[in-house]
Amino acid sequence: MSTTNTTRADLTVEAGATSLLRFATAGSVDDGKSTLVGRLLHDSKSVLADQLEAVEHASRNRGQEAPDLALLTDGLRAEREQGITIDVAYRYFATPRRRFILADTPGHVQYTRNMVTGASTAELAVVLVDARNGVVEQTRRHAAVAALLRVPHVVLAVNKMDLVDYQESVFAAIAEEFTAYAGSLGVPEITAIPISALAGDNVVTPSATMDWYGGPTVLEHLETVPVVADPSDDPARFPVQYVIRPQTAEHPDYRGYAGQIASGVLRVGDAVTVLPSGRTSTVEGIDALGQSVDVAWAPQSVTLRLADDIDVSRGDLIAPAATAPSVTQDVEATVCHVADRPLAVGQRVLLKHTTRTVKAIVKEIPSRLTLDDLSQHPAPGELVANDIGRIVVRTAAPLALDAYADSRRTGSFLLIDPSDGTTLTAGMAGTAFAEATADPAPEGATDDEGWDF
Repeated sequence: MSTTNTTRADLTVEAGATSLLRFATAGSVDDGKSTLVGRLLHDSKSVLADQLEAVEHASRNRGQEAPDLALLTDGLRAEREQGITIDVAYRYFATPRRRFILADTPGHVQYTRNMVTGASTAELAVVLVDARNGVVEQTRRHAAVAALLRVPHVVLAVNKMDLVDYQESVFAAIAEEFTAYAGSLGVPEITAIPISALAGDNVVTPSATMDWYGGPTVLEHLETVPVVADPSDDPARFPVQYVIRPQTAEHPDYRGYAGQIASGVLRVGDAVTVLPSGRTSTVEGIDALGQSVDVAWAPQSVTLRLADDIDVSRGDLIAPAATAPSVTQDVEATVCHVADRPLAVGQRVLLKHTTRTVKAIVKEIPSRLTLDDLSQHPAPGELVANDIGRIVVRTAAPLALDAYADSRRTGSFLLIDPSDGTTLTAGMAGTAFAEATADPAPEGATDDEGWDF
């Protein structure tokens, strides 16, 4: 068994042993997102020879002498024909310093939901701006979405500097305007970089024509931005995914609860609460990769063993007794509606939170957010595709949610159409929750087959 003398520094080093950065790109149409991503992959030697040959062939067929690096990410036929990004294109690459998962998101207004999808798990967002156009309406939308999703790092890439003669004054004016706007939304960190994705200036290699800029290139910033936090800074959250009961001659009484630690650190001997039931116990053992350990931290996948034989099933949340989240059936949240069919007041849905899925009803839609000026349109009645708004949902069973501002993992949820399983809405729980009660069944509740609650 491993030693129990694990320090905070040990946890941070272990958690960051293999550094991974998830980041998303966003920007208005024709700002050069796909070209930037293609240049990043090409110049970092992350493109296979056959991929580059296919791009060169496609470029020649379109009458282009040089390879169009945007074709490395614009994979859909419609994207290549129109020269735009429609779907979220995920790319995986690595340098000697870090591994990356990149989400290239669309720029059109009607694909705002795709940016929400791509940026929901991102630790950094690269927002592109055309140096000729400056900060435009869609730029402000992308900054607002990044702020709503609590993306901790934002890079402003002022692209096409070659088309404005690499003027420092142009870059400085755009950087000042964007930084002021994004800062007012609460974006914690903003880094501005002048680039030319087409020419390769400041993407992977420093620009020879912008000697007035002394900051990092895009790749240098991606490789060095801090993304590994001390896991012990956050309260532990363990959604139960599976109950393990071998009932074999070798393990006749083994009962373990398997899942991935969403946040924080769990140790043998910790006093924990199982939610939503509220039953308490102590962590008797932790099994990881077939071995017993004394401590585990996010995002490790482990099996917990509790000292008491209590009822724990898939969808329950195990958390330290002293920092357990509130339990509620009234969920107030900011949501982005991603389905083509509207979301209306009174609609019956399924709410999926971590490993738990419950029936729910949309009780209220207080407002819809206008991303152009961040104003609230009161009582819209319904949300349509790409809308961002506030909703109140009543669930058939209690849920243990954190505020999204405190935890992106346990503060997020999905609304699903119960008839066909279509994802309707991505939600970010607010901070105002109903008080947990001893009786989880609210007045007027019916059996599990009913929806009147």
